[in-house]
Amino acid sequence: MADAAIKLGMQVLGYDPDITVDAAWSLPAQVKRAASVAEVLKASQFITLHVPLVTATRGLVGAGNIGLLRQGAVLMNFSRDGVVDNEAARAALDANVLGAYVCDFPGPVLHGHARVVALPHLGASTREAEENCAVMVIDQLRDYLEHGQVVNAVNFPLVQMVRESPWRVAIANANVPNMLGQISTTMAQAGLNIHNMVNKSRGEMAYTLVDVDSAVAAPVLAALSAIPGVLAVRYLPEPR
Repeated sequence: MADAAIKLGMQVLGYDPDITVDAAWSLPAQVKRAASVAEVLKASQFITLHVPLVTATRGLVGAGNIGLLRQGAVLMNFSRDGVVDNEAARAALDANVLGAYVCDFPGPVLHGHARVVALPHLGASTREAEENCAVMVIDQLRDYLEHGQVVNAVNFPLVQMVRESPWRVAIANANVPNMLGQISTTMAQAGLNIHNMVNKSRGEMAYTLVDVDSAVAAPVLAALSAIPGVLAVRYLPEPR
C-alpha cells in the first residue's frame, strides 16, 4: 500500500507498533513513521487501515479520536468490521468532518449513506487468489492421496506426520476408547513394528496414520478393517 501511494504522488505516513526490523527495512525511504494512530489521523487526508480484528484494534477509529481527522478526510477500511466504530463514522459523516468512508462491509448504520462507498467483500476472489487456491487444493489432495495427510477438511481433524517409512497405513475410525490399542495389537500380532504413529480426533471422528518398518500384507489390512469402529483403511506404500 505504501508503494502504491508513493507512486500516486502521495506523502506517506504510517504507524505500526509491532513492526519488525526486516519489515521496516523493506519500506521505501519516503515513508515516515508516526508515533501513534492519533498522529496519523491528524496529519492525513486519506487513511487506510490494515490490521486484524483483535481486542486492541476493536474501535481503533471511534468516537474518541475520529474528531482528529482533517475536515473532508477519506477513511478506508478493508480490514475487518469492528475496527471502525460505525456509529462514530456516521456521526462524523453527518457533521462533515469525514468526507467519505470506503469499506467492504457496511453495517445497517452506514448502509445507504450518500458518502459511504460500499464494495463487495471479495478480497479472496482476485485472479491471483483464485489461482493460489487452486494450487493449494491440488497440493492438499495430492498429499492426501499419496501420504494420507488431512488438511482443511470440513469434518475431519488436521492430521500431518512426516513420513519416516516407505510403508504407511491411514485409518479413519470412530472416536471411541481403545481404538489405538486394537490397531497396534492387530499390527503386532502380524509381526509389524510401528515406527511412528499419530492419532487426532474431531467430535465423533478420528483419523490415524501409522508408519511401519515393513510391508503390510492384505490379510493385515482386512483385519484392521474388521475392527469395530474402523470406517476405512488405506495402504499407502511409497512407489519404488
